[in-house]
Parts: sequence; C-alpha cells; structure tokens
Amino acid sequence: MKFQKNLVALGLGAMLTAASAPALAAANKVCVFDILGAGGDVFGMTKDWALASKGMGVEWHLEAFTDEKIASENFKTGQCQALVATSFRTKAYNSVAGSVDALGAASVVKDGKVDMALSYDVVRRTVQLFASDKANDLMTQGNFQVAGMVPFGAAYLYVKDRGINSVEKLAGKKIAAFDYDSAQKEMISKVGASPVSADISNFGAKFNNGSVDIVAAPAAAYKPLELFKGIGDKGAIVRFPVAVLTYQVVVAKDKVPADYAAKSRQYWAKKFEDGMKIVTNAEKAIPGKTWMDIPAEDSVKYTVLLRDSRIALSKSGSYDKRTLNIMKNIRCGVNRGDSECATKTEL
Repeated sequence: MKFQKNLVALGLGAMLTAASAPALAAANKVCVFDILGAGGDVFGMTKDWALASKGMGVEWHLEAFTDEKIASENFKTGQCQALVATSFRTKAYNSVAGSVDALGAASVVKDGKVDMALSYDVVRRTVQLFASDKANDLMTQGNFQVAGMVPFGAAYLYVKDRGINSVEKLAGKKIAAFDYDSAQKEMISKVGASPVSADISNFGAKFNNGSVDIVAAPAAAYKPLELFKGIGDKGAIVRFPVAVLTYQVVVAKDKVPADYAAKSRQYWAKKFEDGMKIVTNAEKAIPGKTWMDIPAEDSVKYTVLLRDSRIALSKSGSYDKRTLNIMKNIRCGVNRGDSECATKTEL
C-alpha cells in the first residue's frame, strides 16, 4: 500500500497552510528500517509523517535501511536525529514504550482461543494512551522521546514440522533468538528449547537453511524473507501470537521543539488503522493451508506460559512494570471475564 491518496491530501494541505505553519527547525535525518527499503509500506508511512511534521515545525530527511542494526547504531551515534524501527531496537531508548510488545501482553483469550480483534484493540488503546500529553514523562528517557507507534502485527511461530504442535514438543528444538532481546532467550530456555543466536537480518535465512527449527515473526516477514522455503511441505505457521509487535519512532529531544513528540505521537495514533490494513493484508496473503491451529487446551498452556515469563522478566528488569500494569487493565477492560482479572499479578 503506497498511501498515494494520503500523500496528495497532505501535500495540498501543506501548501494551503504554509503561510501559517511554524518556523521549521534545521533539517534532521531519520533512519528508517524497512525490510523492503524505500519501496516498503513502513517507509511509505514515514514519508507521510515527514510531510505532516513540517506543520509541526520539523523538517525530516529520510534514509531507508534494510538492516535494523545499522539504522539503530546510526541513531545512537548521532548520525540520525530520529529512528523508525521495531521495538526490539527502540526499547533501548525507552523501556516503557518498548514493553508494549512484551510476551503475550496484548493477548485476549476467549473460549480457549486468542481473540485477535480484541488483542489488536488492546494495542490500539495502549497507543492512544501513550499518545496523550499526560504521557510525556513516560515517553521521555534522557534525551530520547517516543514520537509514535504503529502496529507491525502479531508474531507467530513458524515451524518446520507440523508435529511441533504443543508446548511440550518445543523441548529440544532450536529456536532463533535475537542477541539483543533477553526476553526471547529466557522464554526459549524456559520451554526446554535451545536459543540460537540471530538478528533481524539473518533469522529468516537460518530458518530457511535448517539451522533452526522455529522462528517467531509477523506475517509481514513471510514473503520478503521467503519463509515459505523454510516451511516447505511439512511446516506451518502456528495461529497463536507470542506477542503483538509495533514499529516505534524515537527522536532526539534536543533536536525538536518541546511539544513536537506529543504532536507526532498523536499523528501516528490516528494512523493506527492504516497500519492495521498493512498487517491484515499481509496475513491474508499467506495461503490458508500454511496456517495451523492448536487445541484450546494448548492455547491456555501457551497463555499461562507467556504470562509467567512476562512477570518473571518484569522482575528482572527486562520489561517495564508500569506498561504491563497498564496493559493488564486494558485487557481486563475489553474482557472482564478472564480469570486473570481477579488476580493481582502485573499490578
């Protein structure tokens, strides 16, 4: 999706309001991670944001990266004044926002299955809450400010063998784990599997060449990383989300006006449904036979496993407890009948 209509509308709006727009700060650079580079949907959305930002007093020059590590390092060293990347990388700059993608934190379970519509609603409500002016302190850590979040989709387990269809059968399997995400390694070890060092640039290749048995990834990675090669005739995508991922925007506080980050977060919050269209289209593009459902009892086991791991990881500092508290309240707000709502865990 190229969002051409939005670009035209925003372009006309910018011309009509140019005379009254605030004075622009010196042009800054944005490092944008997109698997497809400048031709990808994320980069397309970022172009819309950069255009809208002129009305907020900031001018951005965009640079696309297909390697998320390089994009993040360039931001860290000051070569970029803003970063657009997955929370795996942006979490280093704001743990509150980064914890939105915590294991199972968005999952709403009804009748033994994860209700994806309600789960995405939990993310939407969280994004809206963090977009408010009242969240400025939470969205600021040191000289870094979160300036937006958009859904990237649920992370599903891609397995090389459909026989891996229960929690117990994960034991002994090799699962790709990002070097910079301690949560993945701890979770993998907890189920008796072996974490194999990887990053976002090579985990797909490791799955496709048989170096690992399982990877966790959103539907948006299926075609670009050719994960269908790793799935082959015997594998599948397990229709159970281990997390709901987001793309996040982080800016250097000293390079933008004082009120910019909040305005930018509000802009991105309004684009949530645009992000969901990308997610939905990616999931629909995967052949139906590729998906594998698991029994309700195993969904419950996975949910409890993720919850226990999430709580343990918050105690060790891997997740921000404030975010988990907020998201639990939101989960219980959309599904009051869940047994966890009668407990004090994550509160």
